[in-house]
Amino acid sequence: MNAATTVGCGSGHCACAGEAQPAVASINGIALHEPGETPDPNTLRERAYTELLRQQAVQAGLLPRHAGLVAPELDDAQRTVIEGLLDAAVASPDPGESECRRYFDANKGRFIVGQALHVRHILFAVTPGVNVHALSQRAEAALLELIRKDVPPGRFEALAAELSNCPSSKEGGDLGWVTPEDCAPELANELFFQTDSRWGMGVHPRLVHTRFGLHIIEVLGRRKGKLPEFEQVQERIKAQLALQSRSTALRQYMQLLVGQARVEGIALDGADSPLVQ
Repeated sequence: MNAATTVGCGSGHCACAGEAQPAVASINGIALHEPGETPDPNTLRERAYTELLRQQAVQAGLLPRHAGLVAPELDDAQRTVIEGLLDAAVASPDPGESECRRYFDANKGRFIVGQALHVRHILFAVTPGVNVHALSQRAEAALLELIRKDVPPGRFEALAAELSNCPSSKEGGDLGWVTPEDCAPELANELFFQTDSRWGMGVHPRLVHTRFGLHIIEVLGRRKGKLPEFEQVQERIKAQLALQSRSTALRQYMQLLVGQARVEGIALDGADSPLVQ
């Protein structure tokens, strides 16, 4: 639902007349905060989901009803009750061997041990207020220059010193030998985990986007590493798939509770019917 608002304080002589004022966020009429309190979005969202679960536990007869109009703080015993409610309501099947093997076969690059790349980069950082379009154009122009066949020696280092927002610019953009664990997830995915177009040596022909900005990447060396046998990583895969399955089931359960509740003053994703995993 959209956040509910009230207009002014009710007095035609007040300066706030006609101005939209945020209402108190609530779940089924139970306020998530006191009037005048303005929790940050993450805190408010956490309170909303906690109150949804508390009300579900009350409906199931697991917790006593709350007499107040503001959501109560839960003690450890009540949180334990809610955890039990979730364990009973959110069921996810344990992944079998065939499912684990399919995941292994489709993601072998993620299990290679000892792989590393010697890379250098030019970072065009996306910071508050930056003109992203102009930044992208400058990054693309630099990339096109560096992938030309007649690019002069030392040009990468010169552009890194001139343009890069990374401290490595003082070293010509050289990051040394990096492993997947050394990189931001987006960069690790591009460098190590792509199955359709493995990284070759030299300047990568497209910009790489990460949470830090736009990167021009050059690979200077490669250590291939070794792929372990499936049996050596089977339990690790099983635990990972089980965690993913439970996370999906939990998200769907919370969406169902949101869809069945009267939610005011806060936007939450909801579903009107049970979702199939």
